[in-house]
Amino acid sequence: MGRWRPPPERSTALITPEGHARLKAELDDLWRVQRPDVVKALAAAAAEGDRSENAEYTYRKKQLGGIDRRVRYLSKRLESLRVVDTAPADRNAVYFGANVEIEDLGSGRLHRYRIVGPDETDATLGHISIDSPLARAMLKKQVDDEFEATLPGGPVRMLLVDVSYETITSSQERIPFAKGP
Repeated sequence: MGRWRPPPERSTALITPEGHARLKAELDDLWRVQRPDVVKALAAAAAEGDRSENAEYTYRKKQLGGIDRRVRYLSKRLESLRVVDTAPADRNAVYFGANVEIEDLGSGRLHRYRIVGPDETDATLGHISIDSPLARAMLKKQVDDEFEATLPGGPVRMLLVDVSYETITSSQERIPFAKGP
């Protein structure tokens, strides 16, 4: 079996202002802080002599390679991303950036999610990718609409309970949009 792998499915190139700032900060940290530290440690390890049996040298080379790969990825990805900092015209429907509350009709449990770009998903915060099956199933739905989503555990029926949007003002303060009538 060869090393060739099919290219991954292209992800949506949308991101929130917060996610964009986080990626830029990560790139800056990698390039200005972490990489110089690793280069210094690599130079010190290389000065110790025989590199073929030098574990510190091997470790630092791998670490530097990982940092360089991430820097290349972030540099290309940040160029291709489109920052979405405004709410859609129809604030009653689910689109990118929506904060949603849905009810699982099977169990009656309520779940809150925010639909974000694939680069900023975080299950602990309830941020789900717009490319996820659940987000795709609820796109363009409005409050009190029922929908079905095919999740890894099987199909589920959901009810959209609430939709809201928030935006970033020039002072970087969060202001929730008012819900529609």
